[in-house]
Amino acid sequence: MDTFEVLSKLTAAHGVSGDEGEIRSLIRTLAEPYADEIYEDVMGNLIVRKKGSGAKVLFAAHMDSIGLVATNIDTDGFVRFATLGGFAVPDLVDQTFRFANGAYALCCPKEDKLESAKKRDLYLDVGAKDETEAKELIAVGDTAAYVSPLKRLGSSRISGCYLDNRIGCLALLQALEGIKHPANDLYFVFTVQEEVGTRGAKPAAFGIDPDYGIAVDVTCPDDVPGSEHDGTTYLGKGAAIKIMDRSVICSAALVRSLNELAKERNIPVQQDILSCGGTDAGPIRTTRGGVMTGGISIPCRYTHSALELCDLADLDACVRLITAFCEKEQPRV
Repeated sequence: MDTFEVLSKLTAAHGVSGDEGEIRSLIRTLAEPYADEIYEDVMGNLIVRKKGSGAKVLFAAHMDSIGLVATNIDTDGFVRFATLGGFAVPDLVDQTFRFANGAYALCCPKEDKLESAKKRDLYLDVGAKDETEAKELIAVGDTAAYVSPLKRLGSSRISGCYLDNRIGCLALLQALEGIKHPANDLYFVFTVQEEVGTRGAKPAAFGIDPDYGIAVDVTCPDDVPGSEHDGTTYLGKGAAIKIMDRSVICSAALVRSLNELAKERNIPVQQDILSCGGTDAGPIRTTRGGVMTGGISIPCRYTHSALELCDLADLDACVRLITAFCEKEQPRV
């Protein structure tokens, strides 16, 4: 797969939490050539199986994104909204959003709230002359997502919207493409509704009942001016092996195994401890009687903004580590 081309398509696809149809269809098309079995569960998770004789291993990367949902259209054609997932007000103001049907909207604050706007002071301008025209463009309940095409920065870095977590989805797709001899029974799960409470991963894990579960997601790095040291990772220093975040304390044995494997294969890695946020690792860890769970993360600056930034070298290390784990026979738990 061409990394930039495929990631551009993934980040542009609509997939706000609860409305993941477009991104699910795209990922299914990309994954089908490498799958022994592919299906969708009741929640909407896309499950791609690559059969092997060893332990049952689940990799999870959430395909949903944060976004907006229209809640009211006033008589002048302006749209009020609720947020799906975590947004800070500065990341909303003056941004362009696109609804699933292609209608564009500008997120603006009330004139008298330019300096002190809160979410309730914001509205969407869809360019309508009045309520009637606005309702021809969108309806209450429609979802909207950032518009910010993927861009190259420097020698190996990229920026745009929804690298959280379309870059994790790409990591699974590239690993799926590269695995030649799976030593384990592999389930690559592209989960839904992670951004609104990691809701998709638990039923997926319950249904699969894996020996191992590994969440592949982004993590907040500790490498920008004024960092408060909420994280431990740096862009460009390799795949981040998760030790813990607010949703999970990972299995110590699996953390050791991933680090040993990285050392054996000369894969650059770093340790991921995050004092805020969570991933699909949390619900996977506590499914059924408990699952041996870990995480492989990609450092990402400015998460939940339209200008997220990652290093492709970290993506490459992540793909290599996933592939190595899949091709090494793991003991059944």
